[in-house]
Amino acid sequence: MAIVALPHDNLPHDNLPRRDDEARAHLHEVARGAAPVVLARERAVPLGCELGDLVPGATLTRGSVLRVTGRTGAGATTVGFELAAAVTALGEWAAVVEVEATLGPLAAADAGVALERFPVVRRVPPARWATVVAALLDGVSLVLAEVPRGVALGDARRLEARAREREALLVVAETRGAVWPGSALFTLHAASSAWDDLGAGLLEARRLRVEVEGRGAAARPRIGELARAG
Repeated sequence: MAIVALPHDNLPHDNLPRRDDEARAHLHEVARGAAPVVLARERAVPLGCELGDLVPGATLTRGSVLRVTGRTGAGATTVGFELAAAVTALGEWAAVVEVEATLGPLAAADAGVALERFPVVRRVPPARWATVVAALLDGVSLVLAEVPRGVALGDARRLEARAREREALLVVAETRGAVWPGSALFTLHAASSAWDDLGAGLLEARRLRVEVEGRGAAARPRIGELARAG
């Protein structure tokens, strides 16, 4: 898992300081390296049976934006990783953009993500968030991006257009009270998380209650559970 850390400051994202050249070059190198793999032969990304049961057609249409929501501890991060795993299972690349360094590689691996095709960009300042996400959409099949507070509607719409143009999936994770101001094909809401207790302090599996709703065939909410080994 490649990790890129960006320095914090409040400069606007269209005028990055020279000391960011190395980090920006690393982002573009990831995109160039992944691009031959990302040229998709199909318009749809198939989902596993549990998550697929909640999404119409059990597939994700490339070029779409998906929202992942849920309170802390409810399993929203795991849901995001499940979506990334569906892409890396095809031999393609996914990437994650963190506002804070909180997403662990172990949790991603447990969800089935192929870490060798899953670069992580950590501690992205809000002023540069849209620029970083746009750069990754140029070269990977899915970008899982934590949403910072205060994302402008204009930036959201430009990222939606970039995802459509590149036929990439943009998964925006609303954490710590941040809200995605743009539109989304689906919203996957992690409603709750519980562990199955075998007694004597042993935990066997984690059950995530997930609600999916959206437009068209997904207008009627679907509710189900994802069971994951503990």
